[in-house]
Amino acid sequence: MHVFDRLQAVEARYDKLNELLSDPEIVSDTNKLRDYSKEQSDIQETVEAYREYKEVKEQYDDAKAMLEEKLDDEMREMVKEELSELEDQIEELEERLKILLIPKDPNDDKNVIMEIRGAAGGDEAALFAGDLYRMYSRFAEAKGWKTEVMEANSTGVGGYKEIIFMITGKGAFSKLKFENGAHRVQRVPDTESGGRIHTSTATVAVLPEAEEVEVDIHEKDIRVDTFASSGPGGQSVNTTMSAVRLTHIPTNTVVSCQDEKSQIKNKEKAMKVLRARVYDKFQQEAQAEYDANRKQAVGTGDRSERIRTYNFPQNRVTDHRIGLTIQKLDQILTGKLDEVIDALIMEDQAQRMEQAE
Repeated sequence: MHVFDRLQAVEARYDKLNELLSDPEIVSDTNKLRDYSKEQSDIQETVEAYREYKEVKEQYDDAKAMLEEKLDDEMREMVKEELSELEDQIEELEERLKILLIPKDPNDDKNVIMEIRGAAGGDEAALFAGDLYRMYSRFAEAKGWKTEVMEANSTGVGGYKEIIFMITGKGAFSKLKFENGAHRVQRVPDTESGGRIHTSTATVAVLPEAEEVEVDIHEKDIRVDTFASSGPGGQSVNTTMSAVRLTHIPTNTVVSCQDEKSQIKNKEKAMKVLRARVYDKFQQEAQAEYDANRKQAVGTGDRSERIRTYNFPQNRVTDHRIGLTIQKLDQILTGKLDEVIDALIMEDQAQRMEQAE
């Protein structure tokens, strides 16, 4: 289907949705109302850009027709100037419309559950996991998003063997989904007297938060165990059985949570993580099937893949997937991640545009 046929079809659907959303039958059906409203808001920007394009194109055709008429030199120059400006606008709008027509990832607007684990490198890897957690927290804060720790296994002095946290904010997944994978750090540890550079890694998993309607988890499929929570170093935080471990038997997915004092709150948090992990498992399987048929340059799949290196001695960050190197490690660790994230999004859009053509 030609680009402009597709745009006409999108505009016709938008008008149809307008009609549907003023239909009393739809208004009284909350599920349909929610689905149609979401569909309408998803295509609104495309329709507005297409209408603007049609307007500019009309102005261009009118100006072109004027050139056919008898004009004095001054007027002809003015019309030519206007045509040149309108041509630039048309080009910009065409590029924007191509991007807007790329199929949208249905998870893009969702909240995110991030899981960071220290991998190779012992204490140094755990410290790096802590650095990454703080980097993402500051990035989220700068975007006006909310961060909430779901579960943390700390090593003291700011390190984490594992930390699971939720970032709540519109479009969080669209910005953070490319952070999935192994992150490598090169630096001289504080404990190293000889000044030798060590290499350690931490893995980051980015899961879209799953709504109850998206993944059907039955109570009968969940085994619930309770235990007393313990703090760093194994000391007991409290003697009540407030910590909760949930096991989703069909997929053998296990989540434990001991962050809250109350068993109910821990179960709620663990359930959110469990739902996201089960949803992610199904998505990973579907993605693997898709990737087998069509390979993407910017992946969000394989978590063991080394995606980025943070080199402290040279204040350098390198993203290996797109060959991007930035000498601003100090700034990036304070949450100024936009330059890297925007480059990844642009590369992904370019790939998907190629595939759509």
